[in-house]
Amino acid sequence: MSVPNTNNNRFLFLILIIGIFTAISFASRTVLLFTDITQVDLGILPLLKLYAVGLFYDLVASSYYMIPLVIYLILLPNRLFNMKIHKLLFLAVFFIATYLLIFNAVSEWFFWEEFGKRFNFIAVDYLVYTHEVIHNILESYPIPLLLTVIFILNTVLFGLILKKSALLTKTFDSDQTFFQRAKVGLTFLLLPILFFNTMEQQHLSQVSKNQYNNELAKNGLYSLFSAFRNNTLDYHAFYKTEERSTVMNNLDRLVHFNDTHLKLVKNGDEQESKYNVMLIMVESLSASYMGAFGNDQNLTPHLDALTQRSLFFDHVYATGTRTVRGMEAVTLSLPPTPGRSIVKRPDNHNMFSTGFVFQEKGYESKFIYAGHGYFDNMNDFFSHNGFDVIDRTDFGEEEISFANVWGVCDEDLFAKAMKESDKSYKADKPFFNFVMTTSNHRPYTYPEGKIDIPSHTGRSGGVKYTDYAIHDFLEKAKEKPWFKDTIFIIVADHNGGSAGKNELPIWRYRIPLIVYAPEIIEPKVVHKLSSQIDTLPTLFALMGWEYQSQFYGDNILDPNFKERAFIGNYQKLGLLKEKNLFVLEPDKTLHHYNIVDERLTDATYQETDHISPEDALEIITYYQSASDLYTHHINRWPERH
Repeated sequence: MSVPNTNNNRFLFLILIIGIFTAISFASRTVLLFTDITQVDLGILPLLKLYAVGLFYDLVASSYYMIPLVIYLILLPNRLFNMKIHKLLFLAVFFIATYLLIFNAVSEWFFWEEFGKRFNFIAVDYLVYTHEVIHNILESYPIPLLLTVIFILNTVLFGLILKKSALLTKTFDSDQTFFQRAKVGLTFLLLPILFFNTMEQQHLSQVSKNQYNNELAKNGLYSLFSAFRNNTLDYHAFYKTEERSTVMNNLDRLVHFNDTHLKLVKNGDEQESKYNVMLIMVESLSASYMGAFGNDQNLTPHLDALTQRSLFFDHVYATGTRTVRGMEAVTLSLPPTPGRSIVKRPDNHNMFSTGFVFQEKGYESKFIYAGHGYFDNMNDFFSHNGFDVIDRTDFGEEEISFANVWGVCDEDLFAKAMKESDKSYKADKPFFNFVMTTSNHRPYTYPEGKIDIPSHTGRSGGVKYTDYAIHDFLEKAKEKPWFKDTIFIIVADHNGGSAGKNELPIWRYRIPLIVYAPEIIEPKVVHKLSSQIDTLPTLFALMGWEYQSQFYGDNILDPNFKERAFIGNYQKLGLLKEKNLFVLEPDKTLHHYNIVDERLTDATYQETDHISPEDALEIITYYQSASDLYTHHINRWPERH
């Protein structure tokens, strides 16, 4: 970069900004490293790569951060720039800029603590739903104290800069012509344009096989910008593909439908049952929280006991790490497509949905949510895919005993679900209620005195309160006339966290699936490897239903069930088979890992170069076809219905 050798160049100030930006980013990266130091690869070479790539991205991010300032320095004439009032205004803006940098570093620490990652698409979603996010933050953290501490730190930093830096004086003494300013300023502006068009952090930050190292090598602000840019990914542009005809022929072989025909599912010759269905999707209920999977903290005593009286599937995996992914998996029964969930996309009406299957069988289908359903586009999605929607706006004041920013407490939610079930029963209609809980979510607040963990003390309390609320609901439901004819399904929406040393930490995706109906279904533990998308196809089989289908999910109880699971985040797409994990990356590569060991809270992978043509075609078939069927409006509910 060519900067004129002059002592009165106003752009010298940018050097100071870059220095402050990179210093704060370095400090933030180091703090995050020590936060999870036992998970990070601490070898000399890995750390050198981590910090070298991190410094590069800090410089890249600083070039974006300075764009408004560069434009300002180009346009403002000398006579205004050198005025005393402008100097005071400039210093005020500088103070705010450094304050925001420190604020961002502190925010990243809390985000890292929750997700084990730099800012990503989750942070993008949070910026969209400001009401829930701001109030969640206010209810979760001591914000006034944090803002005050940041103000004090920034004041000290600002004072040191004013005292020690000569660059400020040289900046204010500037007498450059507009041509001189434009020449230098446009050079600074070319850098972010170049970076925008030639690089992608997701690829360059892969400094290690340890995912923590890769995340630490990133810059949080740049990650946020990248997530905005890549929130929706075109499968064909970013992933390994095969010819469409090959993919569709193989899809027909794997799941018995493709882009030309539906499959007819038959589940026996006996008369179909019209049992009521109460599907409870539990916020963030990882398998690792339950005693049934080996947890010794006694967080889910009621659910653990329920697994012994139910059809319990103990080897089920969620498709993603967000609530909308769990909803998508259960409602649409298809693998996760790259980018944002279909629930949040604008073109998602009249999908081939389990809601429409229930409607066709004469059911009243309702989505019952504790919060405001505009969040994550839930109301729009469910109301156009076979459901009536009941959210917090439908709760009367007398129906709410406790609430936080995410919604009413689980007890109030289940009381509402009970009333809606009573309405359907009185109308002589079988019902399918999709009930989404929220209490097991930060800030983890709930009514006091219900469990032995005080409210607002962390995830453990959220888990145990939800366990209590489900038990209380089932006990009250036993008094209802519709109870004996109702199947209760309890399944998590996703795991309680996504951090891990591996790119797709499989233990994080493991969730419970419990099917409880004491007068209908015999208790049994099913150990088959299966997916969240198999939930309702398995239920339909239990009720002996015949229906046409475009569901990728299948009946887990079928002796010929093909064991596999789909796991992913918004970029990486995984297929889990036995002790093998295949991962499609958004650089058109496919990786294969042998799972050496899987434990309750960890898993060890060993990458291998061997990928059979059959395995490669299988994972490509699942994900390419799911993307194509959505993109080309093929997986839609037939008009004849």
